[in-house]
Amino acid sequence: MSSAPTSHPESHPESQPVPLSVLDLSPVTSGRPPATALRDSVDLARAVEGLGYHRYWVAEHHGSPAVVSAPAVLIGAVAAATSTLRVGAGGIMLPNHSPLQVAETFRALEALHPGRIDLGLGRAPGTDGRTALALRRSRQALAADDFDEQYAELRGHVEGFAPGHPFAGITAMPTGVPLPPVWVLGSSDHGARVAAALGTGYAYAGHFGVLDPAEPLRAYRESFVPSAARPAPHALLSVAAVVAADAGRAEELARAATLATVRLRLGAPAPLPTPEEAAAHRWTLAERNTAGRLGEHLLAGTAQDVAGRLARLARRTGADELLVVTNVHDQAERVASYELLAQAWPGAWAAARAA
Repeated sequence: MSSAPTSHPESHPESQPVPLSVLDLSPVTSGRPPATALRDSVDLARAVEGLGYHRYWVAEHHGSPAVVSAPAVLIGAVAAATSTLRVGAGGIMLPNHSPLQVAETFRALEALHPGRIDLGLGRAPGTDGRTALALRRSRQALAADDFDEQYAELRGHVEGFAPGHPFAGITAMPTGVPLPPVWVLGSSDHGARVAAALGTGYAYAGHFGVLDPAEPLRAYRESFVPSAARPAPHALLSVAAVVAADAGRAEELARAATLATVRLRLGAPAPLPTPEEAAAHRWTLAERNTAGRLGEHLLAGTAQDVAGRLARLARRTGADELLVVTNVHDQAERVASYELLAQAWPGAWAAARAA
């Protein structure tokens, strides 16, 4: 599933399995210091590189006891610890940052790790309203809906501005380095249409989005406008999945992940519990109702079962690639989940194609 580093838009032969990649939210786990999450992420990246996963993305969140987020720092650490993985942001919340700062940071990462860096851009704050205000520094900035203008400014700092532009002459250093491939992230049709209009890749957040992912991926492909950076559409789909050798154990691991998701949805994020803590937890009515509304947000089971369901999902939606999110308390079980899935994937894809 891995490929040689490249700085141009990627594609895979139709006869080959859709690549599997990793979206790592760097979860804080109960009973362990939050800093452990960062070290676990680097260790996990090393492990999945050896398993043939194609890319490794990390996310931006703020002010949450459930995850640790330092995307640019973690991207640099993961890229330095690996050699074939594409490493990137899934994503950088552009409204939280100066476009010049983002351009400088990702040009520097690309210079250090040529052909291996990705830049996923989000439009949401990635946090609660009060923390978002602390990030953006003013209520006017918090209320602004100017992603397209920010994106144009980001590209301008690399490719140059038109004469007379207020920022003409300002260039993101280091020069001579391309901006890494860009994806727009989203969990709605709107994000899909933004990505299509800008001519970027698109990544649908299927691990928490409520839409049938086939809808935004279709909207993206049908509306895509080719750009100099990306002449053809490329759609990623993130999916939450937990795999274990035994279906019963997979369900236990999934129950803990679901409890963490429910707490997040109810505005009470907390470290990821152990399966034992989740089994002993007395669910409130609100928690049960929230869990019921999640639907099939997480695929759990044996490798053959989960790989088969993922393969059918990829075929049905037309996803070019799957980003697998696996939140498991024990690091060894988390690595094992990715390993079992990777081993089952080629056969599952072949069966889905033949069906």
